[in-house]
Amino acid sequence: MKLYSKPGACSTADHIALQWTGQPFDVQILTAQEMKAPEFLAINPTGAVPAIVDGDFILTQNAAIMAYIADSYPQAGLAGDGSVQQRAQANRWLAFVNSDLHPAFKPIFAPAAFSADDSQHDAIKAAARKRVRALFESADRQLQGKQWLAGFRSFADPYLFITLLWADKLGIDLSDLANLNAFKQRMLADADVQQVLKAEGLQ
Repeated sequence: MKLYSKPGACSTADHIALQWTGQPFDVQILTAQEMKAPEFLAINPTGAVPAIVDGDFILTQNAAIMAYIADSYPQAGLAGDGSVQQRAQANRWLAFVNSDLHPAFKPIFAPAAFSADDSQHDAIKAAARKRVRALFESADRQLQGKQWLAGFRSFADPYLFITLLWADKLGIDLSDLANLNAFKQRMLADADVQQVLKAEGLQ
């Protein structure tokens, strides 16, 4: 299995998930320019990461890739213990990060996608920052009394961690969210996470 990733993008979460399986895999770290090159466009015509190639099988979209990793290496427990309830909980929190939290950043990163009027961009970003903060507050409440979002280590956790790195980069203050900060420190202390961050040049 080969993963295509860009440093610090949501694909880094898939890189961590693969590292957590303890199984061999390949990873190719791409620049923004390489993502638009013909070689990668043949794999994903949208020019976006993540993408994985497993033999003749090509898969894109983060949530689908996370599920594929979990199903390919069930012993890693990334979707729970095999019960439908734990799978549902893992999927619930993956969906929260993938469908709610991640898209909430887009107006901050690219306000022009929401308005061609430059004078509106600061207001768009400010509103988005409030929504991002509210979503992180939800995650903080969920982590009360837990080490992991779903109550067990799952494929939702690396994705949440990457969004926390984005928040740091953007100066979104989450210092008062104790559960979330404890989670972040656990992730940073994880040897596999450290290895991924080093491999992607993020540390």
